[in-house]
Amino acid sequence: MSLEQQMLTALVVDFPFEWNYIRSIVRVSLYVSLTAVALSTLLSLPVALLVGFKEFRGKTLLTSIINTGMGFPSVVVGLVVLFAVSNQGPLGSFDLVFTTEAMILSQIVLAAPVITGVSLAAVSSVEQNVRDAAYAMGGTNLDVALVTIKEARYGIATAVLAGFGRAISEVGSVLIVGGNIASSDGTSVTRTITTAIQLEARQGRFETAMILGAILVVLVLLVNAIVVRLGSGGGRYG
Repeated sequence: MSLEQQMLTALVVDFPFEWNYIRSIVRVSLYVSLTAVALSTLLSLPVALLVGFKEFRGKTLLTSIINTGMGFPSVVVGLVVLFAVSNQGPLGSFDLVFTTEAMILSQIVLAAPVITGVSLAAVSSVEQNVRDAAYAMGGTNLDVALVTIKEARYGIATAVLAGFGRAISEVGSVLIVGGNIASSDGTSVTRTITTAIQLEARQGRFETAMILGAILVVLVLLVNAIVVRLGSGGGRYG
């Protein structure tokens, strides 16, 4: 048995608690991020279609807000969401402080502008004659929207993946609203990959931190690889 295999075997045998702990952290991270991205997509696509298709008062301001939101500081988002779900906030009656639901809410605030901004660019790149043809064939506004989404599908997919990348690598807001909590048996309650890395490194448990870091890098690289593949396969956006 090679030295690397011996080290891996020792790690599995000597640290069963860590492996259960790591699995629960990855599970919570994926649940929070995937749920947040799914909900963000449902919110972002109609906004991108509206801004891309319609002329209305305040369109420039809304576009500026979307662009600003793409780089909004995560700790500020965490503070705002924490206030919103606290007893003094508008969502205080739902008792969401230090829950995965609050973490999902904070990630929606972070991911939605990214998904909206990239989707808007994809939708805007669809030629006007495509929409005109859909209208000429008797299509409704919904039909035209569906045709546009189909034409811009690669760009929209890229937007969703970019939103997931933003969510899964987030640390500041989920640390504030989630509390980085794990139960006494080592199961993560609100602890994500990023917040666990920060805690484990600070406490000197570098083996666990490195394993979590490797998992996060693999997830981010996988997302980036898919984005690059979509970009090369879909031309500009469609």
